[in-house]
Amino acid sequence: MPVAPVIALSHGGGPLPVLDDPEHKSIIYSLKNRVPKILGLGTPSQPRAIVLVTAHWTTGDANISSGKTHELVYDYYNFPPVAYTFKYPAPGEPDVARSVKAAFDAEGLPAELNGERGWDHGLYIPMMLVHPEADIPMVQVSVLQSEDPETHLRMGAALSRLRADNIAVVGSGFASFHNLATMRALRTVSADQRAAFKAESDVWNAALAKAVTAKDKSARWQGLKAWRQMPHADKMHPPNGGEHFMPLIVCTGAAGDDEEAKTYKDTYLGVDIYTFYWGGEQVG
Repeated sequence: MPVAPVIALSHGGGPLPVLDDPEHKSIIYSLKNRVPKILGLGTPSQPRAIVLVTAHWTTGDANISSGKTHELVYDYYNFPPVAYTFKYPAPGEPDVARSVKAAFDAEGLPAELNGERGWDHGLYIPMMLVHPEADIPMVQVSVLQSEDPETHLRMGAALSRLRADNIAVVGSGFASFHNLATMRALRTVSADQRAAFKAESDVWNAALAKAVTAKDKSARWQGLKAWRQMPHADKMHPPNGGEHFMPLIVCTGAAGDDEEAKTYKDTYLGVDIYTFYWGGEQVG
């Protein structure tokens, strides 16, 4: 049985990818085409379950969705009425949830099962495009209020144990760039102003990619422990607002010791948006 892949995808803004927002054209394409190939959907190596770490569920200790079914949380505002009727009826998988908790316990990480909290749009918005059939069991995992990088890396190391059982790990965030004030501004600024911001973003992305794609596990971990010291980090993710970066840290922790990351790039508001993944099919 193959080792299941790990992918830290970019889920876009609110429900906009499913609403076919023009600024999300590249991200929509990747969610519909690249991510299914990486996960091996529709092939004999398709994962038997997916553990998805979402930027939109922040808790003190890790929480793990553990119900057989979960309602959806429409955790966005001021969108067309259709955005509040979306469905994603994938089954939950209590046995996998218990396996996640056991892995966290073995790593010395406090965690609790949560059968009540609904699935947020960090899960259902990308998955509606990645796998509309909604027949692969899903387990959702929170990120931590502390935003402590070492703890999130250890969460990933714990989840890596499930990969040999053909359980994929997906981080759903927006690692390259998630600053709502800047995102709103970039929709109205001049082309020159966009270009100036992109120049800063390129420097940040280069530093980020260097850390995440390091061949040596210790270099990856050391690089991400110091991610706030990377150039322009606070512009890309405001201080105390790094929740959309945390899924990438978890995914990096879930990579094998000598398993090198692969990447692809989307564009959003004129900025390059990186996705990092380990295992699965190489995509262009």
